[in-house]
Amino acid sequence: MSTIFDLKEIEKKVIENLKKVYDPEIPSNIFDLGLIYDIEFEQKNNYLHCMITMTLTSPTCPVADSLLEQVKYVTLAVDEIDEAFVKLVFSPPWDPSMMSEDAREIMGASGAAMPF
Repeated sequence: MSTIFDLKEIEKKVIENLKKVYDPEIPSNIFDLGLIYDIEFEQKNNYLHCMITMTLTSPTCPVADSLLEQVKYVTLAVDEIDEAFVKLVFSPPWDPSMMSEDAREIMGASGAAMPF
């Protein structure tokens, strides 16, 4: 018997968890920063695999490995997900216009310099 997954609900849980991951140099979570480009699911038998495609604010980010591990960890924390993969891309390159309105407000309130 095959398991039927509600992928919209599972995606909401993944996003909720991704919003708990912060770039240590920027006072906003990686989802609202616009670093998450795509969340895909693939069902193989009764197993659910999740692929997160993301970028970094800079290709020379000193905490890149740590952020990628955190993304994988919080994705796997969603009960329905059996395997998580994180794909790092730099095309298109990240820029501040990708931030959510919430992230812009947080950045402005914190006094962080925003290169707009």
